Amino acid sequence: MLAIVAAVADGPGAHGLAFDALLGAVPFAAVSALVAFGDYLESRDDAVRGLQALLWGLVLVLLVLSCAARSPATQAHTLPPLGWSALVGCLGVFAVKACVAVTPYLRRLTLAQTAKP
Repeated sequence: MLAIVAAVADGPGAHGLAFDALLGAVPFAAVSALVAFGDYLESRDDAVRGLQALLWGLVLVLLVLSCAARSPATQAHTLPPLGWSALVGCLGVFAVKACVAVTPYLRRLTLAQTAKP
């Protein structure tokens, strides 16, 4: 949610607010990555959990990269291209995570509908 707030804040030029939102998102992403990796270690048979853990790690890297690119630029109130690109990449990874999470439910739904006579 904080990454979305940062993307929306970058639109009108509130780069300081976007930087603060991204900086706040980093600890949440780090904890989520650790929890997802722990879940994967508990059940290594589930490839989806491994993919989710990997994607959380990628989100964390992109958030830190975006914060690092923005930190000196927030004084000048400009948005560096690397900061914006990392944020867009992070939002793209979130979209992939949502698709990966929804896929098993859609598969069950289609199997349930085709099983009815």
